Amino acid sequence: MNFALGLKPPSAGSSGPGSSRGGGGRRGGPAMENLEKQLICPVCLEMFSKPVVILPCQHNLCRKCANDIFQSANPLWQTRGSTSIAASGGRFRCPSCRHEVALDRHGVYGLQRNLLVENIIDIYRQQETSRLVNMKPEQHHHHHQQQQQKLTCEEHEEEKINIYCLSCETPTCSMCKVFGRHKDCDVEPLSSVYARQKTELSDGIAMLVASNDHIQAVICQMEEMCQALKDNGERQREKLGDCFQTLAAILEERKQELVALISRQQDDKLRHVRALIRCHGDHLEAAVTLVESAIQCMEERHMPVFVQSAKDILEKMTVMARTSNIERPSVSYENMSHFGVDIEDVADMLSNIDFCSGVGDDDDDDDDDEDSESDLDVGFRY
Repeated sequence: MNFALGLKPPSAGSSGPGSSRGGGGRRGGPAMENLEKQLICPVCLEMFSKPVVILPCQHNLCRKCANDIFQSANPLWQTRGSTSIAASGGRFRCPSCRHEVALDRHGVYGLQRNLLVENIIDIYRQQETSRLVNMKPEQHHHHHQQQQQKLTCEEHEEEKINIYCLSCETPTCSMCKVFGRHKDCDVEPLSSVYARQKTELSDGIAMLVASNDHIQAVICQMEEMCQALKDNGERQREKLGDCFQTLAAILEERKQELVALISRQQDDKLRHVRALIRCHGDHLEAAVTLVESAIQCMEERHMPVFVQSAKDILEKMTVMARTSNIERPSVSYENMSHFGVDIEDVADMLSNIDFCSGVGDDDDDDDDDEDSESDLDVGFRY
């Protein structure tokens, strides 16, 4: 750009910051400059304009700047009247520390004014006014040069940069517009462009801050969604485990019932067979005893005794022959195969257990429905 910093050297007899106190120099200059820096609004980059509000994080803003940020972050706040948003206030983030500020239904007008800062601003301006009034003319002129730090044109010495070329998009001086390279260009007062761009930049800062707040809110919402997904998944795993434990308990109970049926019939058959064994054993024992008696009778040499003994033994043999037809177990009496269980259909049914609502059915649901539950009802579909 065709301009340079054009500060004039101080005139003879004038006093600069390093001159003696008798010369009327600026007392406590660095301290006042530091104080002035502390009184700059972080949004408009100007000295605070009253009323000044203090945020919960202890940072200060012009109430107008705070309202601009708040309106950018909550665009529906004013237009919805007495709706829930207006009734419950809104939120925005401090431009200095990003701390979230929650407001009530009064908006920024519910924030506390920082009367201390406002009083300091008044005192500072009174001190500056008093100091400028007490300056000598040449000191005032020199201070004014230092305060303004006007830029001068490189092509036209002593000409201040006071207009803005809209065609070339560069600051220039009036002589360049009348006689120089910008005589055929469209121009505008530099102060107007300065004010407009400063307003645009301030609005851009507010919009960017609001956009950052919105993005941060979206990130927080998605982080909460991740945690909700973890919680819901864990809850559904527990419910699914409970369902399968219930199913396993039902199967175990039924198994015990069927096992009891097998055990009862087994015990009944064992008792019957053992009773028959005892009966056959008694018959066998009697038959063995009769055989022994018959053998002894065969050895008897006295015929009268033999005849009498043989007659008794023969009668007993006749009776035993008639009672020898003792009950015997039926063929395959020991077979227990009729207790077999056909589980093919049941196994096929169990292998097809599924969720009642079906996995993936919620993909077609409206993602913006914040009131809907994200977890699935666990059941069994055969």
